Amino acid sequence: MAEANASRSSLAAPSAAETPLKRLRVRVRRFAGGAGPSRPPSRIREARAALSPHWGVLLALALFLAVGLAVLDDYGVSHDERRQREIAVANLRYAAGDEEAIFALGKADHLYGAAWEAALLLAEPALGLEGGRAVHLSRHLLTHLFFLAGGLFAYLLALRLTGSRTAALFAALLLLLHPRLYAHSFFSSKDVPFLAMLMMVLWLTRRAFGKETLPAFLLLGFAVGALINTRAPGMAMLAAVPALRALDFAFARGWAERKRVLLTTSTLVLAAALAAFALAPYPWGDPIARVAEWWTVSSSHPTITQELFMGTTYRSVDFPAVYLPVWISISSPPFALLLGAVGAAAVLAQGIRAPGAALRNTRARFRLAVAALFALSALGVILLDVNLYNEWRQMHFLWAPLSLLAAFGVQRLASALRRARLRAAVYAAAGAGLAATAVSMALIHPNQQAYFNALVDRVAPERLRTQYVVEAGSGGHPVRQALEWILERNPNAEAEAQGTGGTPQFMVEVNKEILPLKQRKRLSDQLGLDGYAVTLGPGARPGLLAHAVRVYGNTIASVERKGDFQAAYRSAQGREPLIEGPFDVYEANGGLIVVKEPCAPSFLAEIIPVLRANPVHRESLSDQWAPKGFEAFRFLLAGYGALLDGACVAFLPLPDYPIAGFDLEWPSYLLADDEARDIARGAMENSRPLARSAYDVYLAGDELVYVQESCDPNETERPFYLDSFPRSVSDLPEDRRGYGFERVYYHFYRVGGFFDGACAALLPLPAYPVVAVRTGQRTPEEGDSWSATFSLRPEPLRAAYRAASSLTPLAQSAFNVYRTDGALVYAREPCAYADTEARFFLHIEPERLSDLPHERRRHGFDNLDFDFFLKGALFDGKCAASVPLPDYPVASIRTGQYVSGAGEIWSAEFALEE
Repeated sequence: MAEANASRSSLAAPSAAETPLKRLRVRVRRFAGGAGPSRPPSRIREARAALSPHWGVLLALALFLAVGLAVLDDYGVSHDERRQREIAVANLRYAAGDEEAIFALGKADHLYGAAWEAALLLAEPALGLEGGRAVHLSRHLLTHLFFLAGGLFAYLLALRLTGSRTAALFAALLLLLHPRLYAHSFFSSKDVPFLAMLMMVLWLTRRAFGKETLPAFLLLGFAVGALINTRAPGMAMLAAVPALRALDFAFARGWAERKRVLLTTSTLVLAAALAAFALAPYPWGDPIARVAEWWTVSSSHPTITQELFMGTTYRSVDFPAVYLPVWISISSPPFALLLGAVGAAAVLAQGIRAPGAALRNTRARFRLAVAALFALSALGVILLDVNLYNEWRQMHFLWAPLSLLAAFGVQRLASALRRARLRAAVYAAAGAGLAATAVSMALIHPNQQAYFNALVDRVAPERLRTQYVVEAGSGGHPVRQALEWILERNPNAEAEAQGTGGTPQFMVEVNKEILPLKQRKRLSDQLGLDGYAVTLGPGARPGLLAHAVRVYGNTIASVERKGDFQAAYRSAQGREPLIEGPFDVYEANGGLIVVKEPCAPSFLAEIIPVLRANPVHRESLSDQWAPKGFEAFRFLLAGYGALLDGACVAFLPLPDYPIAGFDLEWPSYLLADDEARDIARGAMENSRPLARSAYDVYLAGDELVYVQESCDPNETERPFYLDSFPRSVSDLPEDRRGYGFERVYYHFYRVGGFFDGACAALLPLPAYPVVAVRTGQRTPEEGDSWSATFSLRPEPLRAAYRAASSLTPLAQSAFNVYRTDGALVYAREPCAYADTEARFFLHIEPERLSDLPHERRRHGFDNLDFDFFLKGALFDGKCAASVPLPDYPVASIRTGQYVSGAGEIWSAEFALEE
């Protein structure tokens, strides 16, 4: 015992000769597994032993991470990024109780799942991020890291399906080295996360089937729910996994195994449904109706675009059946497609040769499932004529099963050869294909999203863009490259980059945000108004092209010289316009000057007039226009003008041949300023305002007229919203009946005009009868800047309020209750919309039970419950509602307000004296 104690003592107290430096060296050797008496702890040895066979994929992922960090700042901001972030903001606000936040998104955006977007949004405060550049870069980095995680799971799954580490590494590299996917992995926070998550779900599926445990299927269910939340095609996995479990049920031996299959499958389905529901706040209010709405819109998306495909311009709903196969074929590495076809053929051959064995063998069955996932997804889109657009980015997830099939294909080719050298040659050829792809990506960096393979003509300049859309689904990188060219070539010139052609104005603004601070300052502080316009695509007018961003010799973005707009503006001042209208039109040398003063930025960024020029000589026209006898030009004003001292000024060039005349057609929704002035003045002279707030609101026929006497044009950029409360809820669209009102958004440039320092907007009321409205201006991120709620016909209620005010109330509470002219009048001052939201109950006890309707006699009282705006109005900070009394003698009345599930807010009971 003494020896043991002495031994412990010697271990606990090192000798004086054992210095701290020596102890540190011993610990380092232990951790590194170096020679000597000290050995690494068992857990470290086990981890090192487990990871050492997979050094290839770990090295590859480390290399991809290093490259990703190096090129992170090379990418711009895509079309969808700002909108996707707004979707996350709206969903989080909706989940926190702001029920209307999600409907400010417009279109079908409220139906998009926001789990990944919410994670990106919540990471911003966690990382201490503020400002556009830091936010954009963090989103790009996190999305790319998730993409790399998808590559890791591709390796793990391919290892299970092939049993070969080399083939598994090939699957991971093939997934990560698809040029288009690689670029999208930085800026696409919707399509690429879905692809990565699908690969994870496939791996979890294989794991769950191998373990056959309840926790494994529970985890898989949660993952499938998250997948569904990311993109609607995730529903395929919710159908595929139970289908595979049905085979297990059929092959099971005895009731015990069948019961386990049923239990794990039901757990999976329930967990998937709960996760999908929990991660999507929108369906919480009305699950059945909103899930049906989500499915209807997801299966047939309402967005319809026009796109060039194989030399012909189609609407997205009219693309030929070959649209998806052609795009995959021409924009993916050809060797990968070939190996994918080999793998699919090998899987199919195995299934045909021994179907029973293929369905019973776990590895073979999952290879069949992966092939079916690819084939059925692609065929389903084609046969169901799903609305695809923007190349095939909505179907990028198909690359997940295709990379697995290609890995199996390369393994089958190698295993078919007997000699080791020949087998090595197969893998070497596959590696050469990957290397060639990597070189192609480097050559067109950072525009890999515009990659085309050698199956189409990439050599002839501008050939590709006459056949296909060369740049779609991103747009950020070419715009950023154009801005950087302006900065590099003209650091002190007076210039401004503005969107034009097919480029939304915000594309330029957000790509300014992602530039380094010094460059942003130079763009904001040193560049004036008269320099350049940035355009996606060619879009250049003769003599104005200053720079082109090209891929394979095809222009994907242009920088044009805009001209001297200050001089054009000065030349128009003091002259009579040729045409007066939404914009005043003046003659200029070689073109037309259009001016709107005052003006807001959206009038430039959104409006596209059409100029029809009639030539003096018909032969001046091209073959395209000669049959029509004129030539038409469309101009997005942002690319042809500027905002100068609060005025929108644009120069529209006329063709270079002699013209006999022209027509300038503005969008039909545009309101001329003098028309807005006349309507606004008429409303102010003939009626009193229904509401007074940032805008005074009047009723004129079937329109609401909004007038602001002292108007800042920039304040009109916030969208207006109009909530209409109908006389009957059945008049509402089905998805809005649960809310009791319909919300519509309007942009000022479509419904408004400026005059005499004021502005007016005209918002049409719905076709069905409306008793009240709530209105204001709001954005998803900032909420309401102002709001007002009022009745459309308040005059009778004003009179009822005045009459009741001179009487003694029957009851005094949150609302005072009066009796006047055979009715009960509810009055409150001051009063706001929140005071009227809860439903009113009104229970009337008659003197004789026989006076009640037959169905109410067993209750002993009549029920006349009502919603406020069906009987009342808000006006001048007051509110009043008038409810007719029944024509039989009344003994007593009980009334108040209540909230379903929460009980009464207030109540009063009183006798009704004659």
